[in-house]
Amino acid sequence: MKKLVKVVAAIIENEQNEILCALRSPNMTMANMWEFPGGKVEKEEDIYTALVREIKEELNCTIETVDLFHEHTHEYEHFIIQLLCIKCNMISGQPEAREHSALLWLKRENLVSLKWAPADIPAVEKLIGPGGQVPCPN
Repeated sequence: MKKLVKVVAAIIENEQNEILCALRSPNMTMANMWEFPGGKVEKEEDIYTALVREIKEELNCTIETVDLFHEHTHEYEHFIIQLLCIKCNMISGQPEAREHSALLWLKRENLVSLKWAPADIPAVEKLIGPGGQVPCPN
């Protein structure tokens, strides 16, 4: 039986209506694919607290969570991920790529240009809006 991993991800939009995207580093699983920043929910931790903690650790900035934007369960070869994407506001600091290879701010309509991790694709398509389709990586 595959392990279920509960993961939270931040949908952070700046004043220019661009969304923060993070490139997974070569030493991560699904290396060189894009994702929304975040991480695993610890035991006994609620999803909002987990996301604030993960963003502080990964990006060295402070966010406030707004609301749950999208929830999706994706089955990979060796595990199942329950991804909870939460809309957030930046409170302080500028995002730094501490664990990721790169960070990028993109307009919604340009999100399709990136090679996304499969679990993130449904949230990307929801952000793009009707008719927005993201190619699934091979």
